[in-house]
Amino acid sequence: MDNKALRRSLLDGAVTLGVTLSEQAAGQLLRFSEELLRWNAKVNLTAITDPAEVVEKHLLDSLAITPEVAGAGSLLDVGTGAGLPGLPLKVFQPELAVTLVDSVAKKIGFVKAVAAALGLKGVTAVHQRLAGHPDQEGLPRAGAVVSRAFAELDVFLPLAAPYLAEGGHVVAMLGKLPADPSAAAERAGLHQRSLRRYTLPFSGAERHVAVFAR
Repeated sequence: MDNKALRRSLLDGAVTLGVTLSEQAAGQLLRFSEELLRWNAKVNLTAITDPAEVVEKHLLDSLAITPEVAGAGSLLDVGTGAGLPGLPLKVFQPELAVTLVDSVAKKIGFVKAVAAALGLKGVTAVHQRLAGHPDQEGLPRAGAVVSRAFAELDVFLPLAAPYLAEGGHVVAMLGKLPADPSAAAERAGLHQRSLRRYTLPFSGAERHVAVFAR
């Protein structure tokens, strides 16, 4: 697909998910995908190398959770990898303060470089392995703590909970639905606030997003 076709795919796919992108945001997201594939030739960032699949399975999948992040004010992206979903969400919501954390230095190097290339302000990328101690780690508490397939809920939820700001919530992006997400929430001292199923607009791949709060 050429760039014009990719742009149309991005814009149309976003509308299918209930998201209306500006032309500027679409341009930034396509630049993100170009940089991702360029870096990927040297640094292992993604197994997806087809530009059309990057648009759907990385960009659109990230944007699909905008309802769960709306109004959060700040976001902590745990195990961000190549900046997903944090950077696409930042592009769509420029006012969102985003902190992206990953234990792999090369991935954080990419996140810093691409955020600068896109001209994004209010983005902090941190090379660190989270241990559930935000004050000791120098990390902010956030209105939304997000992960995209970082770990099973029984691992992710108790790790994420200490990073919540007052009134904040945890957003877990899931492929297949776990057997009992509410039970995992209870074990972490949280409760399940919502659960939503969505499908990616072109492949029809099924996804779920769950929200948990204290």
